[in-house]
Amino acid sequence: MEELKKKVSNTVDQSGSPVDKHFDVIVLGVGSMGSAACYFLARSGAKVLGLEQFDIPHEMGSHAGQSRIIRKAYFEHPDYVPLLESAYANWKELERITQAEVYIKTGLLYFGKPDHQVIKGVLESAGKYRIPVEKLDNRAATARYPQVSLPNGYTTLLEPDAGFVTPERAILLYTDQAIQLGAVIKTKTAVFHWKKEGDDYTVSTNQGEFRCKKLVITSGPWTAKLVPALKQTLTVTRQVIAWVIPRKPASFEWGRWPCWMIADEHKPGIYYGFPILPVGRFHGPIGFKLAHHTPGMVSDTDTVSRIPTPEDEANLAYCLDKYFPDGYANTHVMKTCLYTNTPDEHFIIDYLPGHEGKVAIAAGFSGHGFKFVSVVGEILRDLVLSGSTSHPIGFLHAKRFPA
Repeated sequence: MEELKKKVSNTVDQSGSPVDKHFDVIVLGVGSMGSAACYFLARSGAKVLGLEQFDIPHEMGSHAGQSRIIRKAYFEHPDYVPLLESAYANWKELERITQAEVYIKTGLLYFGKPDHQVIKGVLESAGKYRIPVEKLDNRAATARYPQVSLPNGYTTLLEPDAGFVTPERAILLYTDQAIQLGAVIKTKTAVFHWKKEGDDYTVSTNQGEFRCKKLVITSGPWTAKLVPALKQTLTVTRQVIAWVIPRKPASFEWGRWPCWMIADEHKPGIYYGFPILPVGRFHGPIGFKLAHHTPGMVSDTDTVSRIPTPEDEANLAYCLDKYFPDGYANTHVMKTCLYTNTPDEHFIIDYLPGHEGKVAIAAGFSGHGFKFVSVVGEILRDLVLSGSTSHPIGFLHAKRFPA
């Protein structure tokens, strides 16, 4: 991981000619979706410029954190499942061409009341698309997984083919592959504004102006600042992640414990987490990682507090104390990240209205988008180079929100 990071760091700003100012496509934001978009565009032969205001990767936005859950039995809506099928295939393709580990199969446990939308949604998607999901009663669940203590009446579901993907590694791999295919990537390049001039678009940055025929906006929490028309649609919230040391760490190690989600009956959203990962094999802190997936405090990207509070810690400790008798001795590391939320918590992947199909946007991933990176990059390539995509993204169109 560190060698790959050093390789990318040494090549990003040296890619391309210093006199290059005009490109087929400029990608604003080389994080999750942007790195994949740069790769797929470059693979199709486009002359691509990717602009990133920070380093690659970084911890200022939404894509850091060592691990992100990937699953197919999507409780949010069954319409996501065909996209997930393609995402799984594309992650495997990235592993094939790079010989690197990106998708790790651990299985995923879902816990909650049978009438909770998470449980109902998982079963709906699993039934519609024949996704293997095993249902366990409390006795069977606690016999197989003694690490967890469940309230009476909870249902347990196991999705065996779920697991996690490694975000920092994936972003570095896509960026590295894009550069190898001829893309120009510039870090520490802040975009001030962009505008249409004749048949082209001009992007003004702290490194000068660049021009392009087509534009892709994948700026995460900064999207509304680059697209003011979305200011009323996209809300940025502050989120907290923790790595804790359990009382019995061995019980929660990878191989003994899978990824998990809990739909608590008294709290909004879901708590979720990961097994303790082997030291040296995966980038990031050591410990039993967990977070609360529900919109946090509405924040501004430039003034958000990055310091976790005692209230943040207490919220996560609530989950550990309630459900994992040996799951919490002390907190090891806490970090903050940002969600970009739409009103309905579904993504926006579409052309930006008013630009005649020349500006594509991917935004509003609300903390559940990283698993789709490998297919969103392909979709954005399709939109700007082909004028359409065969992937079923109609339910994610931008016009569902008022202008």
